[in-house]
Amino acid sequence: MAPKRGQSIEGSDEYDEFLKKLAKYHEKRGTNLETAPKVGIRHIDLLKLYDRVVGEGGYDLVSDTKAKPLMWRKLAEEFVGKNQYTAAQAFQIKNIYYKNLVAYEITNHWEKEPPPKEILEEVTAKGGNVMSRTLENFVKPPSREEKLAGDGDASDASPSQKTPKEEKGDPSEEPGSATGRTSRGLRHQPPQRVLFQPDPAAQGRRSNNNAGPSPTPGPTTNGINVASYFSNAATATLASYEPTPSYPLTLKPITTPSNNPEYYRNERKRKLEANAGPLVRKYRNIMLPGTGFIGPNIYVRAQLALQSGIPDEEAYALHHLVKISHERGDKYKFEQFPGLIDALARKVLQATGLFYDIEWDVSYEDEVPETDEELLDGLSGTSGLVSRLRSRQPRLVNDSVMDDKFVSELNRIIEACLVIRNMCILDSNAVYAAQTPLVRDMLALVLNLPDHACIVELRHNALDIAEQTLRYIDIGAQDDLYQSLVAQLRSSDRGVIVTTLRTIARIGMSLQAAKRLEDIPPMTLRRIQNWLLLEDDELRSACLDFLLQYSSFADNVDTLLQSVDLASLARQLTSLLSHGAQAVAPEPTSEAKPPDTALLPVPKLSRSVVQDLLTLDEPERSSEWLRMCFLPDAKSEMTQISLWQAYQGTFSYFNTTHPHLVAGEFIKNVSAVFAGATAQVAGQNKYVIRGIRARKAPVETGMSRASEKGRELLRCCWRSTVPVDAARDPVTGIFSAPTVREVECAEWFRSENEMLRHILATHLRLPLAPPKLQPLSQLDGMDIDLKPSTEPLTNGHTSPPVDQNNLAQVFDFASADPTTFRCHWGTCTRLSSDFASPAAPPGSTALLFARHIQTHLPSPTPSTYNLKSPSKPSSSFSAGQYTTLTDERNDAAGLPLGAALVLRNIARFMPKGLDGEGGEEGDDDGEGEMELGEEFFDRGVRGKLFGVLSESRTLRHYVGR
Repeated sequence: MAPKRGQSIEGSDEYDEFLKKLAKYHEKRGTNLETAPKVGIRHIDLLKLYDRVVGEGGYDLVSDTKAKPLMWRKLAEEFVGKNQYTAAQAFQIKNIYYKNLVAYEITNHWEKEPPPKEILEEVTAKGGNVMSRTLENFVKPPSREEKLAGDGDASDASPSQKTPKEEKGDPSEEPGSATGRTSRGLRHQPPQRVLFQPDPAAQGRRSNNNAGPSPTPGPTTNGINVASYFSNAATATLASYEPTPSYPLTLKPITTPSNNPEYYRNERKRKLEANAGPLVRKYRNIMLPGTGFIGPNIYVRAQLALQSGIPDEEAYALHHLVKISHERGDKYKFEQFPGLIDALARKVLQATGLFYDIEWDVSYEDEVPETDEELLDGLSGTSGLVSRLRSRQPRLVNDSVMDDKFVSELNRIIEACLVIRNMCILDSNAVYAAQTPLVRDMLALVLNLPDHACIVELRHNALDIAEQTLRYIDIGAQDDLYQSLVAQLRSSDRGVIVTTLRTIARIGMSLQAAKRLEDIPPMTLRRIQNWLLLEDDELRSACLDFLLQYSSFADNVDTLLQSVDLASLARQLTSLLSHGAQAVAPEPTSEAKPPDTALLPVPKLSRSVVQDLLTLDEPERSSEWLRMCFLPDAKSEMTQISLWQAYQGTFSYFNTTHPHLVAGEFIKNVSAVFAGATAQVAGQNKYVIRGIRARKAPVETGMSRASEKGRELLRCCWRSTVPVDAARDPVTGIFSAPTVREVECAEWFRSENEMLRHILATHLRLPLAPPKLQPLSQLDGMDIDLKPSTEPLTNGHTSPPVDQNNLAQVFDFASADPTTFRCHWGTCTRLSSDFASPAAPPGSTALLFARHIQTHLPSPTPSTYNLKSPSKPSSSFSAGQYTTLTDERNDAAGLPLGAALVLRNIARFMPKGLDGEGGEEGDDDGEGEMELGEEFFDRGVRGKLFGVLSESRTLRHYVGR
């Protein structure tokens, strides 16, 4: 059965054996064999064709058009397929069988002697009866050249080439009749037709008139002289004859090697392809190098050149790979080129051979023999690499003179490491490298090379690779790579220290579980503490990153506090909280500021400030009030009624004991205080004062202290809930339900002490302490000290006197503990229950909540923090008046954030005590233990933390947790 269309020749042992027999037969016969003839787009299987024809009865029977009509066409449809060229392809199939298989069929199938090749293979396949063909009965058909030569010989006078003579028929029959033709001879010439016959009489008269010779008599037909007629016709034909124009001959030159060498080259190529073996035919349509094929791209060429191991090829490959990894690092990926990272790592591993007598080899088998110390496990990594390396005899490394071979080899190694470093900047490449055990072995070996000036760049590149890849690896404390990284912290190279700190801090950062850093020597921790003192932001940032990751576990915090100086570390970290801080520019209060479009409300002074003003008599009292709450502004104006109502609302409560001015005198006093202020009539029944406007924040006038003149008062930002009356809809007339809204207290105080007492008494309504209440000294030192105040205590008791420097004597915190209070300062939502503790004494919860409120209060006292340098004091700032470094989301960043997070970890995992000099761990009596909380977070550190909590806008949320 012939193969289906679209299938190639199916090779088999039977087919190969048949071709061998057929080739030997043709070699013995002296004829050419075409092993894979082609018809159209199909190669013909000679074995299947032979079996098919023999099955039909052989070549002679298949070629018999009467016994098997159109049999070759059926075979063509089977082997090639039915198409419009089936008729031509049928003869091609027949010719293939005739040239290659007919003689073999006669010999092997019919067991007869085939005709010689001169009358078989060397002649055309037309006809049949091959088995009965002999030299005597077969006439070889003339070739095309012989036919052309025979047809062109016009001088041949043989009878066979002459025109046959006219056959004579029966004279009785008419000429040209069909009955007169006895055979298939030439027909008679038809009678000549005369288109024009001249008049004989006129012709005779013209002859007589011309007196010429008389016409020759001759036979006449119908009165016409036939001889004269044909004579005149011949004359006219000759006169009008024009010879056929001769055309130049088109000569085709004979093809010779001199005039057409391309023909002989193609012919030679065709013969070579016809006689080529199966392997050559397999790669016939593939363009090989040197035949016009440009070869692979630069990426594949560089990788293959690197894998070749030839120094010149390696130099070529690494030169291009360095450029590609630098310029196309975002597109060049390890996963697209399998084997590239292994080739680069193998090249970097050759650096150990420059300093030790060792040459590494990589095995990718499941089981690697441990007896071979120079064999690396490429599938799961190799253990004990550092010990293997140090067991070898090192070469001389103190000599700084290096030969050309050493330098060229080292440069190629550094370039290979640089390529890995550049590609690992891309996260996908870093993940791929992290999953390659050979890369980890390479890093461990490079980091343990001897200290030599020539490998500084190689070591830095290896540390950069480790920083990018170890984020995705969970390496243990006993791993060679981890121990090598920890050993790098003993280096004196700043770049090595910074990169190593970042690398160790990032180990396992991308893993789901937290990674603990173990086996860090105490000397290394003390060095990190000393590095925090250097004015190097990059080094400080690396140290804080390391300490943040290291202090994430309680055991590490215990080791850290035992290894370093607690007080020094606390001061260093707290000083970094304000590193690089920038003050928030206050709102300008000068007269040159343009007036706001909206009128500011008149400041509402606290009761203590008003009582100080009551010591003055009128009109000095109103003058001081105007100077505190207003400033001159030529472009501003306000109504007289609003100004009068503000003055009256401030002093109306004390009008019975301290009468205030009447409206007219007060308005005149305004013009006396501010020279540019004048009372005017702006419109119908609209009386204004032009030339003043309300301050955003009232200021001290120097009435009590001249040094405090111009200092702004402090605003109470506590938000209280007030009811809102029902409103009537102007369209429907329906009244809405009563609602509530939050409004700010907005009272102004001179000190935070007064504001705190105001919040506790007015807003929180804490119960006042009963008479003779003893100080709550038992509250673990958590009393809030206040500055002396002359404000009388209005609690209804006159004796004994209350010490207002201690809020515990002013308010009853123990009675307020069961009540849950909420902080309404700004956007704060803390509850007093957040500070509750079962083991705390009574009154601690409310007292701690009061301390929390105190952290919100602005402080007019000078700040002890330096916003530019930690070693120098800076100017004072109110609450939220400076910011530190922030990121793109306006969140804290940089050194202040790192210091805050390290302090938070230390406070979270702070142990109860450390072993003292005279005691052992676990003593029941507690001897030898010291309070770490008081030693680390001493009074100075706590003051700085509270200052940051109240003044820093960026760190308050991190420090307050």
